[in-house]
Amino acid sequence: MSRHTSFGRSNKNVKKRSVLKRFERIDTLKKLGRWAEGTNRVTGLPKTPVL
Repeated sequence: MSRHTSFGRSNKNVKKRSVLKRFERIDTLKKLGRWAEGTNRVTGLPKTPVL
């Protein structure tokens, strides 16, 4: 059984997201050197560029 053509392809409309999840922001901050390893903040993360 095949998929109906109205479903399209899964990678057809892939866009770059403008919002990062928390763990992605922390990873970005680590790459930029702006994250202290002992820091465990829940709120107040600084803004990060989408790489």
